[in-house]
Amino acid sequence: EVQLRESGGGLVQAGGSLRLSCETSGFTFEDLDIGWFRQAPGEEREGLACISTTDGNTSYVDSVKGRFTIYKDNAKNTVYLQMNSLTPEDTAVYYCVADPTLFNLWDDYVATRAVDYWGRGTQVTVSS
Repeated sequence: EVQLRESGGGLVQAGGSLRLSCETSGFTFEDLDIGWFRQAPGEEREGLACISTTDGNTSYVDSVKGRFTIYKDNAKNTVYLQMNSLTPEDTAVYYCVADPTLFNLWDDYVATRAVDYWGRGTQVTVSS
């Protein structure tokens, strides 16, 4: 069973940083690409970034480019999302996601949110 467990969320002041972790289990790490979505209150889920677990290539949506960095540790089967220069608009529940074609079809998944696997989410709150 594919399991994605997020951690690292919390309360941070505007301008601060947080690092989210996504610990994965139940599958061979390189078989699924990993990404991050978020959902703010009253909003639809928004794709943020993804990483190919085979070659480490990454893709970001424009709203987080230059502020967020996604990276992986194959030895720990874990993907991280380093978030810098946070603003109150970044307040949301952040979800780790996984899908075999996530990186190659990232734009489609951002539009449809039809990703195979989702974690339970971790809350990030940025105060002004």
